[in-house]
Amino acid sequence: MDSVMALGTAKPVVIFTKNSLCCMSHSIKTLISSYGACPTVYELDEMPNGEQMAKALPILGCPNLPAVFIGKKLVGGAREIMSLQVRGELSDLLIEAKAIFFWNKK
Repeated sequence: MDSVMALGTAKPVVIFTKNSLCCMSHSIKTLISSYGACPTVYELDEMPNGEQMAKALPILGCPNLPAVFIGKKLVGGAREIMSLQVRGELSDLLIEAKAIFFWNKK
């Protein structure tokens, strides 16, 4: 659990995922990148301790992958990120985290 938190809080945006979850993980990575952010992505099925890390995420409060940290906080999974997007709050969160510096809301 400590290694997940250490990696998750080391950068402005961190995504934990698995290659086998291409649909939702790809959508979340694409959405966050569309704002100009460069998320750090950890593919857990490619890491030696990835299975242990995947088991720690539900304990931290994110039962499903992808798990997204923004601004040193575990925001949640795809559902939470999409909810932030729909409410128009994702850009503000990315700015707060210094993952992006401005966003032109039209």
